[in-house]
Amino acid sequence: MTGSKSPVGEFAARPLLRKRNKFRWKKPDYKRRVLKLRRKTDPLEGSPQARGIVLEKVGIESKQPNSAIRKAVRIQLSKNGKQITAFIPGDGGLKYIDEHDSVVVEGIGGAMGGAKGDLPGVRWKVVKVNGVSLESLIYKKKEKPIR
Repeated sequence: MTGSKSPVGEFAARPLLRKRNKFRWKKPDYKRRVLKLRRKTDPLEGSPQARGIVLEKVGIESKQPNSAIRKAVRIQLSKNGKQITAFIPGDGGLKYIDEHDSVVVEGIGGAMGGAKGDLPGVRWKVVKVNGVSLESLIYKKKEKPIR
């Protein structure tokens, strides 16, 4: 046989590569990663922190086998207007947060950016209130400024 001919056949390298690339799209993990679906559905749009306004204070019942009412707030993000629920960490942290306060939220640290511990569906926690760290308010290091 003379003359070069490109590889043909079902199990030649090129057809196998093309086939593999086509069928990768059937895998949910690949599809979500390539289309950047996590970032598109994330209310914080991929950023580590976001500012928002407190709409209301809510109590969230913890998952089984625990029994408690975890304190949280509903927040409207200023960057895109989306509403999220954020956990208030610390003992008595709810006292320092009022409606219409400006707060900064960040991820709560659950697996793959999800909820943590016995908090169902809560993926964020409050870090700052009116520009002052919530921790310093709880430990009486600083006072909350009046807006």
